Amino acid sequence: MNHFMIDGKFLGIAWGFWKVLGWVGNVIFFSRFVIQWIATEREKRVVVPLAFWYCSLLGSLCLLIYALHQQDSVFIFAYLFTWIPYTRNLYFAMKERKVAIRTRDAE
Repeated sequence: MNHFMIDGKFLGIAWGFWKVLGWVGNVIFFSRFVIQWIATEREKRVVVPLAFWYCSLLGSLCLLIYALHQQDSVFIFAYLFTWIPYTRNLYFAMKERKVAIRTRDAE
C-alpha cells in the first residue's frame, strides 16, 4: 500500500472533501454509460433506463458543486444547465409510468 502513497498523497492526489466530491460526481456520471450499455445489450435495442437519468442528474450536480467550489467558469458552464433535460426526462418517465400503472390496473 505504501507504494501508492507519495508525500502524503494517494496516487499523487491530495485528497479532501472537495476532491472526493468531484471524483464521486465523475464516477456517478460515468456509470450512466455503463448502465445504458448493459440495458441496451440485454434488450438488443437502444434503451435508456431510468437509472441513466438519475445518474446523469446526480453526477452532474456533484460536478457542478465541485466546479463552483473551484471557481472554474468553464467547468461551471459545462454543468450549469444539464439538470434541465435530466429533470425533464425524469418527469416524463414518471408520468409514463403512472399512465402504464393506471392502464394495467384498469384491465
